[in-house]
Amino acid sequence: MVLNLMTTPKTWIWRGWPICYQSQGEKGPSVVLVHGFGASWGHWRKNIPVLATNCRCYAIDLLGFGASAKPTPSKDVTYTFETWSQQIADFCREIVGTPAFLIGNSVGCIAVMQAAVDYPDIALGIGIINCSLRLLHERKRSTLPWYRSQGASIVQKALKVKWISQIFFNQLATEKTVRRVLLQAYKRSEAVTDELIDILLTAAKDEGAVDVFVAFTGYSQGPLPEDLLPILPCPALILWGEEDPWENIELAKEFAKFETVEKFIPLPGVGHCPQDEAPELVNPILQEWIFEKLEQ
Repeated sequence: MVLNLMTTPKTWIWRGWPICYQSQGEKGPSVVLVHGFGASWGHWRKNIPVLATNCRCYAIDLLGFGASAKPTPSKDVTYTFETWSQQIADFCREIVGTPAFLIGNSVGCIAVMQAAVDYPDIALGIGIINCSLRLLHERKRSTLPWYRSQGASIVQKALKVKWISQIFFNQLATEKTVRRVLLQAYKRSEAVTDELIDILLTAAKDEGAVDVFVAFTGYSQGPLPEDLLPILPCPALILWGEEDPWENIELAKEFAKFETVEKFIPLPGVGHCPQDEAPELVNPILQEWIFEKLEQ
């Protein structure tokens, strides 16, 4: 297993909460990898060793995910992109120690873009891999069929009831359900391994996981990718699995029109998480882009 090629994950204390991260590589530019919803640094296990051959590579578990702390949502603890933006910026300053290339998958793309916009000094470039289009955002629901828009709203309200959210989460956080969801998200079924399912399910057993799930699924505000892309303080690279069933590539191609986007590269035959499904496609592109930027 690729995980065995890396050291034991490390812990960083942020605002009193333990944050899990992995690092590898002793020289070269800094790269920070940020996972999507429900995932963790382990979703980058096929990328870290390769990028670390000529980069200082880090992968962080966002607050509320992976092995990081999952404090109860409150007025002082919000699971929003602004919170994760601050976390990423502080991580770059306190642990990485240098500006970095920030690379995300899914909602992790929004987090790294928000961090770059809020704290331009930390970002050398932004790598976007199948960014969440946030189609259930309150500003986008009017464009959806009524049954999708109303259905999402009903589910969000129901999940605020504690016993309902617990039952729903318990049914969702099973090997059978996770495998079914992954087989929808991934085009290559052979990439949906027991190891991957274990990575995604482990954190679901933690105290606070249900509350984090409810908080984020009820979050229909905050930035959209099209809000952040035009105001990025650094260049962006976009990679997109063409077979993504959740984030339509035809909608995503509009992002290539923004001046900050240097390249938009479709990846044929893969779905929502190309970094895990097809690392042999993703890793060389990231490496070439990073070193192209350093030479400019």
